[in-house]
Amino acid sequence: MLFPTSLVGSYCQPDWLIDREKLKGQFPPRTRAKELWRIPEPLLAEAQDDATRIAIREQEEAGLDIITDGEIRRESYSNRFATALDGLDLDNYGTVITRSGQPVPVPRIIGPIRRTRPVEVEDLKFLKAHTDRKVKITLPGPFTLSQQAQNDHYADVRSVAMDYARAVREEMADLFAAGADVVQLDEPWMQAKPELAEEYGLEALNAALEGAAGTTAVHICFGYAAMTKSRPDGYSFLPQLKDCLCDQVSIETAQANLDTSVLEQIRGKTVILGVLNLADMTVETPEIIAARIRRALPHVDAAKIVVAPDCGLKYLPRDVAFGKMKAMAQGAAIVRAELG
Repeated sequence: MLFPTSLVGSYCQPDWLIDREKLKGQFPPRTRAKELWRIPEPLLAEAQDDATRIAIREQEEAGLDIITDGEIRRESYSNRFATALDGLDLDNYGTVITRSGQPVPVPRIIGPIRRTRPVEVEDLKFLKAHTDRKVKITLPGPFTLSQQAQNDHYADVRSVAMDYARAVREEMADLFAAGADVVQLDEPWMQAKPELAEEYGLEALNAALEGAAGTTAVHICFGYAAMTKSRPDGYSFLPQLKDCLCDQVSIETAQANLDTSVLEQIRGKTVILGVLNLADMTVETPEIIAARIRRALPHVDAAKIVVAPDCGLKYLPRDVAFGKMKAMAQGAAIVRAELG
């Protein structure tokens, strides 16, 4: 089918589950942030299951073709996996500076980074048990993980990234073995730090992707619209992804009104085409979505486009998120019918 639709990863969590005002008031947490949950610990897992069922059902009702778990059980896109690894001090935090210049607490690396158990496999199994559509699950990428921790152990950051790559590769293997159709690695810091991404980030990313047993995607972005208001004119790290082992590259085109001719630089890859402006609380019409898809067609083969939001829907009001998601599916249907 042309133009299958999917979320990039996250969906908005219900207000009864997580304190969305506190969530909006801080940079996406790198450490654990259990204080964000409204449900007490003995009941939290059950509540997260219920909210995940809602996220799955709303994606299906909106008409999406590839379903995620909405990342409902996560305080941020990265910290659920990042804080489950060995070699980290999670009690005595370090600090890094974000792309916006803000200091944020992060885990301190005090020993070899190792994955000792599956982290998201049960999340994937739950997702598959509650939909009969294709499924995608997301992980933070190794370069981004290396930038979201304070290195107090390794001789250099490249070694940090390579050990994160091994942990990610092991998790991906278990996710594909458990039935994932797509595994997406989130690498926003490649856009934020292109020089370091060039130096060792792509090497680490490819090390994580090597030998993957299913369809792999990489998401690069300019940051959540709720956190990062301004957008540059274009990507600082995109042509390099032509040499990435991933099958799909997820990019933003809506909020930044990206010149889609840059997609020529990764021709041959499937493009997860961001067509929802998450900074605008107005729900796009299906016709607007269709027009955003058409903009890409001179530069990407129609058969290699997946239609998606620019980024995660985590910070949107629930009614806005659902409306945008539904319009996205309807817009994709318009262009699909045109190309019949």
